[in-house]
Amino acid sequence: MSSDYTPPSDPLDIIHADHELIVVNKPSGLLSVPGKGAHLADCLIARVQEAFPTALLVHRLDRDTSGVMIFAATPHAQRHLGLQFEKRQTKKAYIARLRGWLEPKEGTVDLPLIVDWPNRPLQMVCHETGKPAQTDWKVLRATDAESRVRLFPKTGRSHQLRVHMLALGHPILGDPFYSDNPAAYPRLMLHAEDLRLRHPDGGKGMRFFAKAPF
Repeated sequence: MSSDYTPPSDPLDIIHADHELIVVNKPSGLLSVPGKGAHLADCLIARVQEAFPTALLVHRLDRDTSGVMIFAATPHAQRHLGLQFEKRQTKKAYIARLRGWLEPKEGTVDLPLIVDWPNRPLQMVCHETGKPAQTDWKVLRATDAESRVRLFPKTGRSHQLRVHMLALGHPILGDPFYSDNPAAYPRLMLHAEDLRLRHPDGGKGMRFFAKAPF
């Protein structure tokens, strides 16, 4: 990651907070966790811990992705939520803008992914050594220029949505890694809109939502 990291200074956007959970709307351009070096120290978990000192990491979003991200307020909640993610018991939905007219209106990408070592952090499809990865998609509206889609990742591989859409021939607009003209857009057009899971205290189903800013 280059040293020109200039994270946004938006105030913390708290969606929900209780004795076990802290849910925030992460801005695009902010790391989820610190990178290597003092210049990459500013990140979402550091900002959350300023307001909630016991906050613990559960999952991550890419730096350029915005949207719903959950933190645990206790070690118990971290274990409980971590198992839900690991066992794929959470339900996640993303909004993305893709290049071109995506057809058919809905479908599934089932392509295994692995890190592209010479070009890391890029990922790539590899049927020999890749880890299983599945993404459902649904087109919300489309023109010849672009498609607005809702994406439902069934697995949580690094860059999964970005590489799966590229594999369909419709890269996510503004993607600095996988699209051919990222500078034409102010940011990566990918937002984690909806997250459903069970509350660590009692197991009640919870849904957290943050409207896409694009």
